[in-house]
Amino acid sequence: MLAGHTLIESKNDHQSRRNCEFRRAIAAAGRCRRVYGGALPLLASSVPMSVRMDTRHRQKQALAQTAATMIEPGEFIFLDSGSTNLALIDFLPKGYDLTLATNSIDIAGAALRGQDLKLIMLGGTVDLAVGGCVDATAIGSLAQMNIDRSFIGVCSVSPTFGLSAFDIADATFKRALVAASGYTIALATTDKLEVRAPHRVSEINEIDCLVLEHDAPISHLDDLVRAGASIVKALQPF
Repeated sequence: MLAGHTLIESKNDHQSRRNCEFRRAIAAAGRCRRVYGGALPLLASSVPMSVRMDTRHRQKQALAQTAATMIEPGEFIFLDSGSTNLALIDFLPKGYDLTLATNSIDIAGAALRGQDLKLIMLGGTVDLAVGGCVDATAIGSLAQMNIDRSFIGVCSVSPTFGLSAFDIADATFKRALVAASGYTIALATTDKLEVRAPHRVSEINEIDCLVLEHDAPISHLDDLVRAGASIVKALQPF
């Protein structure tokens, strides 16, 4: 039996009927989905940006500090909406003459405070769950950009299913961001590894660099490397 899986097998007709009733009950409760006669736990949907900003704060800062060292002077960078990318604002190198674009109102607001950079805020309707603009207006603006280095927000990272997102519009926006970027970096806390969200963003090898926690499980790292990932391990949280 695989960890985290609930297998339901019938031994006889009576037991089969009981199992069917059990499957229907737990499915109705939203605790599983049927997969070839078995049941898999449902992956929790994304929580609002305001909540995500207060979770795993130290780990996100360590990821951000490591990722910021990859930025080169004079670059046009894009920070996708996300609480880990928001942490990057505090570590952007000073005096680099950067141009920063973002679809996140939180990131734009933080960038306005004490940052010596050019700021571009993508327009459109703000999705409160995503924490930024991911509609057709935002994608249209993104298509006109030649981005040197983007930091893409991720909901889940899997060697089999690649990067994925909970919201279909957010996934569409992220795919456009990868296409518009010369170099794409994804920062992911360990809880986002080896899981998947409903909407695919990219294959693992379409992302130039994954920045992961310093103590990310070796088994996860090995699987990602075999899938074509280039991985940088973050500093230990401070």
